Amino acid sequence: MRFNHNILFYSIIVLFLFSCSQQKEKHTNSLIHESSPYLLQHAHNPVNWFPWDTKYLEKAKEENKLVLLSIGYSSCHWCHVMEEETFEDEEVAKFMNENFVNIKIDREEHPDVDKTYMTAVQIMTGNGGWPLNCIILPNGKPVWGGTYFEKDEWLENLKNIQLFYTNNPEKTDDFAEQLANDMKSLQVVDKNNSETNFSRETLDKNVNLWFEKFDTINGGLIGSNQFPRPNNYQFLLRYAYQNNDTKLLDFVTKTLDKMALGGLHDHLEGGFARYTVDNKWHIPHFEKMLYDNAQLISLYSIAYQITKKPLYKEIVYKTIEFIEKEFHTNGLYYSSLNADSFNEHNELEEGAYYTWTNGELISLITQNKKLFDSYYGINEIEKVEGKSALVKRVPNSEFSKANKISVQELKKLVMNWNKQLLEARLKRQKPSLDTKILTSWNALLLQGYVDAFKVFGDEKFKEKAIQNGLALKNEAIDKTGNVLRTIGKGNKKIDGYLEDYALLINAYISLHQITLNEDWLNISNTLAKVSFDNFFDTEHELFKYSTKKNSGLIANNFEIEDIVIPSSNSVMSKNLLFLGHYFDNKEHIELSKNMLHNMETKIEKYPHAYSNWLDNYLNFTAPYYETVICGKEAVEKTEELFQRKYIPNMLISGSTQKSELPLLLNRYNADKTLIYVCVNKACKLPTEDIDRAIQLMKN
Repeated sequence: MRFNHNILFYSIIVLFLFSCSQQKEKHTNSLIHESSPYLLQHAHNPVNWFPWDTKYLEKAKEENKLVLLSIGYSSCHWCHVMEEETFEDEEVAKFMNENFVNIKIDREEHPDVDKTYMTAVQIMTGNGGWPLNCIILPNGKPVWGGTYFEKDEWLENLKNIQLFYTNNPEKTDDFAEQLANDMKSLQVVDKNNSETNFSRETLDKNVNLWFEKFDTINGGLIGSNQFPRPNNYQFLLRYAYQNNDTKLLDFVTKTLDKMALGGLHDHLEGGFARYTVDNKWHIPHFEKMLYDNAQLISLYSIAYQITKKPLYKEIVYKTIEFIEKEFHTNGLYYSSLNADSFNEHNELEEGAYYTWTNGELISLITQNKKLFDSYYGINEIEKVEGKSALVKRVPNSEFSKANKISVQELKKLVMNWNKQLLEARLKRQKPSLDTKILTSWNALLLQGYVDAFKVFGDEKFKEKAIQNGLALKNEAIDKTGNVLRTIGKGNKKIDGYLEDYALLINAYISLHQITLNEDWLNISNTLAKVSFDNFFDTEHELFKYSTKKNSGLIANNFEIEDIVIPSSNSVMSKNLLFLGHYFDNKEHIELSKNMLHNMETKIEKYPHAYSNWLDNYLNFTAPYYETVICGKEAVEKTEELFQRKYIPNMLISGSTQKSELPLLLNRYNADKTLIYVCVNKACKLPTEDIDRAIQLMKN
């Protein structure tokens, strides 16, 4: 019998590849069965990680072990560093596996767990961030925590905690009990028993207090770094506009200019990074998040409508182009792009995809190099690991004047520079993409598309909004009417949090306004009813962040602070006001008012942390217009009204046919399209003229 040498050869190759694969994946833990890219990154750590599930708290109880929670997300730079330096270390893993039940959590999948233990770590250390590491008892109560640790420091801390727990179990329990009580006390939102009196004087006082936080030189807030905070500036824009406050408007536009021109904004491919590590908006922390970019579409659209600055329109279009290119998938959108990517040495490096060495710039920019260096601050701006980020320090008009060059000529030069740099960049390995699809972040983008369409009237924005709205309807809402947190094929199904419900309701209300399709309103109303069943706390007149069936946490938080995303309770307060008007539901309007009233003492102390609540405060302190457009041309007139003028204190509805909705009842006229402007159910005479309707709605 002849032996087939080809078979032998291929067999050897297969065995070799298999052995390499086995060597590469020496360890595999329970995270291998998860769908989160962040968890899968840790699936081959020697640490015996488990995903978040209360059964693993029971496991710790049975084995008399502490639980080690490690929380992060896929685009987190220091999460990757700690994994590589610490969690891939055999010595560290051995100690962790022998002494703890180790749980890895994607904070974007389980924001309730993240919020709970972030609060614990902030109480214990005064700081917070990611990676977030917390050691807890099997009952969920925390005993120790921190953020990033180098290997030796991490191992020493773990040994000390384990030794103390073994020798002093009662003291550990007492400390955990006290800390848990402290955490619960922070969540107390007492009912405000004083008479409700929303006044312009109180609102002005809050904004004036906020002024003390403004960085009037650089824009943004005083501090060592800068975050875009879209909801903050959206409220401040509205407040400045409605109060004719030019000083405040100048501050906000200065901030928006700095964000658009600085390193936070990607001048080659569009999109914004999460924050800058300096206070001048120069050096970004390079991950790009869907939630930031979605909200910035809304912010810059509104800013353009108020100021008519061409830069703001350019930012909106460029950000949308970036999102569609990098995040879009079948009407839904992925979560984020990593800060890290592989450099020329095949090493993971923060910002490697976005930054430039002097040698690269010299070889790429062969004409007008000095002008290029000046335009992008190459010699003036701080380097990132010896490399340059692209930072525009001044607008084109200012730069062209200083350098005695026409704006048109400058634009041609910039276009050519950017083309050369982009061609070189696209040859690099791109940062990894987190393909997790989150309902709430998609709802923020849906809102962004609606706001962009309202201002610019671009039909493709409306089409994208409808496409996203339908995809969310089909994927995010299950057969029982409950909302899911993570959606899309291959993603683990997780029950939605209040954030997912609130932002989806808000986005669908807005989608109704540009389509006049009542289905979106009816879905919003249904989801609001489900929200009451799943989250509402009658004692505090607020909504819990997690569902009432939630277990395994020491506290079910009330999310009330408007930070990077508006708080779910402030969004619900607005939703109830809107739905109360649409469906003539007095109880909804009264609850919206009560929620806001209960928050007043907190707002007075830290107004910058409650911007979306303050936005709703404006709805109760200025005339709030119910504007109804009915008739065959209702959609066209609605679009014209939106584009003609920024009217933030206006709730709009309409129909091209007869409708039974309370606001629309008996208002359809087959022969003409009429506009009704009402305040507190008192209506002016209907008009067919857009200009007349605008005159009836004075700020």
